[in-house]
Amino acid sequence: MQPSSFSCGHVAFVGAPNAGKSTLLNRLLDHKLSIVTPKPQTTRKKITGIYHDDRSQIIILDTPGIMDPQQSLHESMLEITRRSLRESDVIVALIPFQKGDEPFDRKFASELIEQWVKPAGKPFVIALNKADLVPEETVKEVQTEIMSTYKPVATLALSALTGGNIPELVELLRPLLPLDEPLWPDDILSTEPERFFVGEIIREKIFLQYGREIPYSTEVVIDEFKEQHENDPSRKELIRCSVIVERNSQKQIIVGQKGAAIKKLGQAARKEIEELLDRPVYLEIFVKIRPDWRKKKNLLKSYGY
Repeated sequence: MQPSSFSCGHVAFVGAPNAGKSTLLNRLLDHKLSIVTPKPQTTRKKITGIYHDDRSQIIILDTPGIMDPQQSLHESMLEITRRSLRESDVIVALIPFQKGDEPFDRKFASELIEQWVKPAGKPFVIALNKADLVPEETVKEVQTEIMSTYKPVATLALSALTGGNIPELVELLRPLLPLDEPLWPDDILSTEPERFFVGEIIREKIFLQYGREIPYSTEVVIDEFKEQHENDPSRKELIRCSVIVERNSQKQIIVGQKGAAIKKLGQAARKEIEELLDRPVYLEIFVKIRPDWRKKKNLLKSYGY
């Protein structure tokens, strides 16, 4: 293969919470890398996924959703998104279709493109996600409107959920990537360590299992990650983690009656962690109270924000 026929570079996915950025990343990689739940603000940190084929390597930066910050945690999440835009070679702005009178949120789309995407000064593609929600003629009308209003390199209607037009997105991005050889070996799906994904799995199960404010007021910290001993492969890997909450009432909800809720959480998380690591683990979950941790910059920094 001639080096000039290969393309490689960094692509940032940006959009509102629940625009489908993480679902799109997982669909592109054909692997569940980013956690996905129906609740907004599931993604809190940048997740790097690496797409490989014989003509390209796309290093995808999945970013927290853009929203009005209510506290220091949100401000830290938005700073992660800003940094990802600076690090990228190309930006994919996700604008989801919606059912109802308006096919998409024009006000947010304008804010996303004019305040976030264009100031970054990078080539950008607008991906109209959830195209399966609206009629085909609406898709074409919106594409024409988006192209004339924002003038991206291209616009593409797709469905991250069903996989519609995903190969076409790769074809659009390939000529925009600046490098002519890969940065990573082709067997690597992410640059994040295993313990990062272990924490994310536990956080996903909290989002899915608990309601109301619990998912948003919790953080997961991996305290200990001991690998199997070479001399005794039958010994399970030990993972100790802390679920951080803000109030004692939240701790009681996480633990549940006679510990039933935290036991259920541990079972669901351990099953998926073992699938990820492909080895048995012993998972211990503790709950710690850190009042107003989402507002305290020193705590946020220690949690990786």
